[in-house]
Amino acid sequence: MDPHEVFNQTPPLVDFDLTSTDRPLLDALAANHVDLDAEGLASFGKRWGSGQRFERGRLANENPPRLRTHDPVGHRLDVVEFHPAYHSLMTASMADGLHASTWDERIAGDDEGRKSVARAARLFMISGIEAGHVCPLTMTHASVAALSASPERLAEWLPKILSREYDPRFIPFWDKTSVTLGMGMTEKQGGTDVRANTTTAILVTGDEYALTGHKWFMSAPMCDAFLVLAQAPGGLTCFLLPRFRPDGSLNALRLLRLKDKLGNRSNASAEVEFEQAFAWRIGEEGRGITTILKMVQLTRLDCAVASAGLVRMGLVLAHHHARHREVFRKRLIDQPLMRSVLADLALESEAMTALSMRLARSFDGADSTEAAFARLITPAAKFGICKAAPRLLYELMECLGGNGYVEESPLPRLYREAPVNAIWEGSGNVIALDILRTENREPQAAAAVLASLMSGVDHLPGARDTASEIIQALKSPEAEARARFIADRLFALAATAALAASAPPEIAEAWARSRLARPAGLIGSNDLGGATDALLERVFQTI
Repeated sequence: MDPHEVFNQTPPLVDFDLTSTDRPLLDALAANHVDLDAEGLASFGKRWGSGQRFERGRLANENPPRLRTHDPVGHRLDVVEFHPAYHSLMTASMADGLHASTWDERIAGDDEGRKSVARAARLFMISGIEAGHVCPLTMTHASVAALSASPERLAEWLPKILSREYDPRFIPFWDKTSVTLGMGMTEKQGGTDVRANTTTAILVTGDEYALTGHKWFMSAPMCDAFLVLAQAPGGLTCFLLPRFRPDGSLNALRLLRLKDKLGNRSNASAEVEFEQAFAWRIGEEGRGITTILKMVQLTRLDCAVASAGLVRMGLVLAHHHARHREVFRKRLIDQPLMRSVLADLALESEAMTALSMRLARSFDGADSTEAAFARLITPAAKFGICKAAPRLLYELMECLGGNGYVEESPLPRLYREAPVNAIWEGSGNVIALDILRTENREPQAAAAVLASLMSGVDHLPGARDTASEIIQALKSPEAEARARFIADRLFALAATAALAASAPPEIAEAWARSRLARPAGLIGSNDLGGATDALLERVFQTI
């Protein structure tokens, strides 16, 4: 035998249609009234499933951004340099509207018809190709919600935000064809407790202020401006801080260093200092948290959608491997235990896909019921989906054995990327407590959301008991201590309702039986009833 002969190795999975091969996504889109052709999702899936896009994702992560604080003679630069692959991905994503498509009607003064589900589907797909560049896309998209508190600034920036032409030039925003916006909230001493922020804002004139202080985390520091929080005379306030002052000079935003992160390697995250930096006030003084939370709500949706996309890509890779790899003279996909493991993983992915698309629809809702659904279920979905992603991607990596652990496989990158969405925009405890705050502020609306979830699932195993457990826990004197339990159960119930609306009945029943009626066990140990074959057939649909 020639020792250099290669056989029984899985061929690379590239050049496939991300849309048409994903039956759970197609069903979720249909359930949420999305027309594939009208939204261009069929051609989108073909473009983003190309080998070229996979390769650009690899290159962007293997060549992370570099900080240049000064030029050769000592002048401040404060620029971050990215690999061409990163710029290529940004060009493609902005051309497809990932940064702004739901706001297209705003330029004409129409707030309706934002098409959040179609955008969520695109985000879901690109996250599995390369998730790091999603950060500036998400923040730019969400920034419009915060800027709405200052109509003059919104009118000034919105045309540049809506542009589909990526413009990475480091020049004043008014000279660019398009802009991206970021966000900086946390400081060394406070982290999540943004009320402890020490950055000060001194009024100069009108809505113009001078900011002095720092931010401990500010992602995508090459954005054209950032929404930040600072202490103004009237209290904690939101500001728009551009990279260039109105006179065209470089603003006093000093990049100190880039974070050396576990994952999210293609995207830069920086520590920054402000020294009398120019900024515009957004909204009223003292209303900073209220203003920026409008942005945070949208970024949390993206965290959930992107994590679901990471798991979907991991599942496809594991399923592809199982279909091609032989062990003990039998393909892995034909071995009962591997089928149980893959089917259980597919069930988790189905639930994530269904819930993330259903949640996106609530952001387009014009009525109070959908708005209440978004307020209550967004933190629950982020909690459940983002926390599950690292655990599931580890299991998916294990399906490939040693080949899944080496960097030639995309799985290590997906695995390293997974924890960030559970940490950013509110870690698990913060998210769980937000559910309690929402219920305390709007008990009747929360009750109506629970009732709407139950309306289509009360016949499924464990659904009624789960709803009762949530209500009892919310009323308990120990509700704060049980906040994670509430978040977990609310996620599981919301996912059940989403599956009941979009997936085959046996799949919704398998989820309810194994995630509601009894505590979920290890992947591969749960009772899926007769759903195993259906789950595996739906993982990768060929035409």
